[in-house]
Amino acid sequence: MSSNPPDPRNANIKVHVGGQLLPRDQAKISVFDSAVQGGDAVWEGLRVYAGRIAELDAHLDRLLDSAKAMAFQGVPSREQVRDALFQTLVANGMNDGAHVRLTLTRGEKITSGMNPRLNRSGCCLIVLAEWKAPVYPGPGIRLITAATRRNSPQCLDSKIHHNNLINNILACIEANVAGVDSALMLDLNGFVSETNDTNVFVVKKGVLYTPHADSCLPGITRALVIRLARANGVDTVEKNLSLTEVYSADEMFTTGTMGELTPVLEVDGRHIADRAGALTGTMQELYGNWVRSHGTLIRQ
Repeated sequence: MSSNPPDPRNANIKVHVGGQLLPRDQAKISVFDSAVQGGDAVWEGLRVYAGRIAELDAHLDRLLDSAKAMAFQGVPSREQVRDALFQTLVANGMNDGAHVRLTLTRGEKITSGMNPRLNRSGCCLIVLAEWKAPVYPGPGIRLITAATRRNSPQCLDSKIHHNNLINNILACIEANVAGVDSALMLDLNGFVSETNDTNVFVVKKGVLYTPHADSCLPGITRALVIRLARANGVDTVEKNLSLTEVYSADEMFTTGTMGELTPVLEVDGRHIADRAGALTGTMQELYGNWVRSHGTLIRQ
């Protein structure tokens, strides 16, 4: 299998790691870093549209809130994170069609082990910006329901946007084995939560429904879609959604920074639609217009 990046421009990107801009092949963290030792890190995904970063303040809020919830020490300031982000984008000449993964690890340990007391040097910030189109191209995606359940707040609160994504990865493996695009994950009560990498919305008789943000990630794209829908007169309801309500939906779409708004064509062999429905198309247009005109301008 080729090790070349999907977009050849990414072969020569510069990555911000621990305060330095480094060539791709030199961008590394220590084997003693907490991200390696225990997946002990938090992260955000950002997209760049026409010289703007979509919903940057909301992403920074969640990153810093997650770091606080995880009791990280030596957390960089909001302005330091913004500076590192802008420096990385400018260094790579990225003004559009780019995706950024911000990662904040607990930092390097003095010896291997789980205990945060072994972390003495403060956090490590990583800014990885790549030329990357939204995932899930084409008319839409097919889903299966995963046997792997989404964490509940009883186990691990989804409001911490952490790097320990094993249950999502297990669900993704189920989707891969089934030959579909993604896996729908249920909560511990059997209600729909999200897919392994996106939030979900269904449409029934002109009403837009989405699961409560309890077990699912309270996604930033999800929140923006709810705001835009309500501002444009679309009746929008957060509720417990059963699989039966998904199977009988008039339309369904997923939301996420990487995937934007993606129509769902089929779930567990049940046909939902052949293409984006009317309301899905409207929300795609509203979302696309918003992110291209309301994002944070990249500071040169």
